[in-house]
Amino acid sequence: MKKPIEISQSLSDNQKKIEATLSNCHDLRIYSWQYGPELKYRAFSVYLESLVQNKQTNYMKASMQDLVTHEVGPVTDITVEDVITFFEHHGVSDQNALLVENFDNAVTKIMSGHIVIFFDQWEKALAYNDLSVNKRQVTEPATESVVKGPRESTIEQLDINIGLLRIRLQNPRFKIEKLKTGGETQTEIAFGYLEGKVDQETLSEFKRRINYVKESEILETGYIEQLIEDSKASPFPQYRYTERPDVAIAAILQGKIVVLVQGTGSILICPGLFTEFFQASEDYYQRSIFSSLVRLIRIISFYIAFTLPSVYIALTTFHSELIPTNLLMSIIDTREGLPLPAFLEAVIMVFFFELLREAGIRLPQPIGSAISIVGALIIGDAAISAHITSPLMVIVVALTGIASFAIPQYDIAIAIRILQLPMMIFAATLGGFGIMIFLLIIFLHLTNLRSLGQPYLSPLAPLKPKQLLDVFMRKPQKWMESPNQNPKRKLD
Repeated sequence: MKKPIEISQSLSDNQKKIEATLSNCHDLRIYSWQYGPELKYRAFSVYLESLVQNKQTNYMKASMQDLVTHEVGPVTDITVEDVITFFEHHGVSDQNALLVENFDNAVTKIMSGHIVIFFDQWEKALAYNDLSVNKRQVTEPATESVVKGPRESTIEQLDINIGLLRIRLQNPRFKIEKLKTGGETQTEIAFGYLEGKVDQETLSEFKRRINYVKESEILETGYIEQLIEDSKASPFPQYRYTERPDVAIAAILQGKIVVLVQGTGSILICPGLFTEFFQASEDYYQRSIFSSLVRLIRIISFYIAFTLPSVYIALTTFHSELIPTNLLMSIIDTREGLPLPAFLEAVIMVFFFELLREAGIRLPQPIGSAISIVGALIIGDAAISAHITSPLMVIVVALTGIASFAIPQYDIAIAIRILQLPMMIFAATLGGFGIMIFLLIIFLHLTNLRSLGQPYLSPLAPLKPKQLLDVFMRKPQKWMESPNQNPKRKLD
C-alpha cells in the first residue's frame, strides 16, 4: 500500500506541491494571508472555484474569530502555537473544521469541494466543507408516477437522498454505512439496512461482494449491480431499482439492503426476487381488493408480452385445427397473398416496434411520444396496405408492446424483449411443443437463479405458504405486520 505524503511544516513547500499536483486546473485558487503580532505568521487557503461558494476569506476569518472569541483575546496576539493547540484539541468553532493529517487527504478534500487552509510551521491542515454546485430539486419521480401516494423523488446528491430515507424511518436500528471507491472517480457509496430485520447471512454476503467495488470506477448504481450480481449471463434482473424514498423504506422494512451512489438518483434494492417485480408502491395505498386486481392484470400482462407472438406463430403454422373455424377463415383471408411466413412477419414487426420504442426514448421529449405514436400508425397501416404483414399480426405486436408497458419494473420488461426472439424460433420450429420446451428451460433457469444468495423464485420455490398471500394478491392492511413488531424476526 502506498505511503501517504506528509504535510510539510514549510508553507512554501506545501504550496509548490499543491500547484504541481493541481497544475493546469484553471479553477484552482490559492489565497495567501498573514496573522498574529505584526502579521509575522503566514498561511494560505486553497480551493476549486467551480465547487465552492464562499470563495476567499470567510473561513479564514471564522477560524481566527474562534481563537479571538474563545482563547486568546485580541486578534493581534494569535500565534501559530495557539492555532495548533486550539484545533488539535477540537476547540469550539462556529464552522465545522476537519483536521487533515496528510497531503493526499488534503488534495481529496480540495477535489470534493472543501476549502483547505495550510499554516506555516504546522504539519497539518484545516478543511471546511463549502461544496456548492447546482443540483436538481426534489421533484416527482419520472419513472414511477402514482395517482395516490408520496410524490418525492431521489436526486443526484447522496446526503439529500439519505435524509429523505432518514425522515421516513426515524429508528436507531436503521444503519447507514459509507465507503469510497479507490479508482479515479473516488465515488462515495452508501448502503442502508434495518438491524434485526435484515438476514445476517445476506448482509454478510453483500458486504463481501461490495468490497470488490472499492477498486472499480463507479458512476451509477448500475455499475454496482453488474459487479455484485449472482449470474451475469441471466437476462433476468437480480436487483430492483427505485427513485421513490417510500419504496426504498418499504423494502428496508422487509429486510432488504438499499444502495445509494453519489451522482445518481437511482436506489438499488438487494436482493430482488422475481415476484417483487410485479409490485408497485401504489398497491399499498389503495384498497386491497382493487390492488389485488391490478396486480393480477400485471401478471397476466407479463405472460401476454412473453408468449403472445410465439403462440400466434405456433397456432398459424402448426396448430390451425385449434383455432375456431370462423376465426381461422378470417386469418386465412388476411394472410392471403402475403410473401412471408408468420415467423419472419413477426420478427420484422417486433423489430420495427422496438426500433420505434427506442427512438421515442432517445428523441427530445416533446417530439419523442409523437414520433412513437404517429410512426407506429403510419408504418402499421403502410405494411398492411403493401401486403407485407397482416392486420392480425399488427394487433398481436401492439398488444405485446402494451402488455410490456404494464409491468412496473422496466428491467423485467427488458428480459422479455431479450427472450422474445429465441421463443419465436422455438415456436416456428416445433410449434406448441417448442413453446413448452422453452418455458421449461426458463423455469429451470429461474429455479436455479439466486439474488444475493436468496432463491430468485421465493416464496414460490422453495414454497413459503405464509408469504404467498402477498404475491398474486395484495395482503389486506390489517394482516400486515407492523414494522415495530418482532424486530429480531429474520426473513423466512
